[in-house]
Amino acid sequence: MSFRAVNQRWLIPAAQGLMIAGIVALCQPWVEVLHRYGVTIMLVGLVSFMVTTKIPAPPPSDGASDGGGA
Repeated sequence: MSFRAVNQRWLIPAAQGLMIAGIVALCQPWVEVLHRYGVTIMLVGLVSFMVTTKIPAPPPSDGASDGGGA
């Protein structure tokens, strides 16, 4: 599995989850540490999402390796 495939399958969804976790940490009233660092968590998720979306997707594999045209 190439880095581009790992990026598409794991890193981009992880960055999105980190942004959501930051929003949830900001909105919950029970744990003060999560509320205190909620913006930081959200910003780390946002920056990682911006970086991971700049990596292009892997080229599609057509499944035919014989090289025939028709």
